[in-house]
Amino acid sequence: MRSYHLDSGAGIEGLTIREHPDPVPGPGQVLVAVKATSLSFRELLVARGTYVLPVKPDVVPVSDGAGEVVAVGPGVTSAKVGDRVTATLFPSWQDGPFGVEHLAQRGGSLDGMLTELALVEEEAIVPIPDHLSYEEAATLPCVAVTAWNALEGLRPGETVVTQGSGGVSLFALQFAKARGARVIATTSGPAKAERLLKLGADEVVDYRATPDWAAEVRRLTGGLGAHRVVDVAGQVDQSLKAMRPAGQVALVGFVSETAAPIDARLLFASGATVRAIAVGSRAQFLEMNQTIAANLLRPVIDRVFPFDEAPDAYRYYASGQPFGKVVISHA
Repeated sequence: MRSYHLDSGAGIEGLTIREHPDPVPGPGQVLVAVKATSLSFRELLVARGTYVLPVKPDVVPVSDGAGEVVAVGPGVTSAKVGDRVTATLFPSWQDGPFGVEHLAQRGGSLDGMLTELALVEEEAIVPIPDHLSYEEAATLPCVAVTAWNALEGLRPGETVVTQGSGGVSLFALQFAKARGARVIATTSGPAKAERLLKLGADEVVDYRATPDWAAEVRRLTGGLGAHRVVDVAGQVDQSLKAMRPAGQVALVGFVSETAAPIDARLLFASGATVRAIAVGSRAQFLEMNQTIAANLLRPVIDRVFPFDEAPDAYRYYASGQPFGKVVISHA
């Protein structure tokens, strides 16, 4: 089998591909023939050497993948050969709050999915909704679960603000609409705005034309503000200004040049909660898949690259051009 390898900080040019003997699953493991993987921002952080969690030397990168079980190890009872599965990013995080005991993560301290055959812990596998292809299912483990976690407790009729057209934001839009919420999306330019409206956004704010998008959110909500903001850029001050009292900012990540310190006075005046999101548990993944299946939701995929062109997929993703997910097909 072939696997890609990367040292953290080596950059995209550090991706190498090597041949290995086919692995054999041990107790409690399944062997997955990986059919597709997808890229998220964490993969760029790993390549750049700026990922917040440990990355082992010569790691097989990429946390997100989907495939078919081709062998099971001793003691495995919940999977069989032929099952279509994905794998959780944090294998030991089954349910409940996140803790340091769950820090081991795929594509970081553990080998990831950018390989033809992957050993996966039985406790980490998640069945794929029947209507999804392997390429679509490969987009779920990181950004989809993050978006689902960010909307925990959302009620019908509430207003959610999403930012941009990356993976987390597009999944948050779809999940919020599936829950009966109103979605105000922010974006840069009329072309993306049109696509967001087609995906179900109720209103779109062009932050280039309207830099004070928080004021526009308040105007669109009759001065009340949003119940939720899914903040993927670290613009917490703007997000807090867009909130109504007792609202929640789900802080998913930040872009370095926008990660300004949080003004404690603004936080107090808003009456809102800021909650940092670290993907989600296997229980949340399974719950999310029930909603995906019930509503026949489909991930938004921008482009699919063949396995042999994985470095090109990384470069395209890093360009900032994609609308939706960038997927690598292992077929």
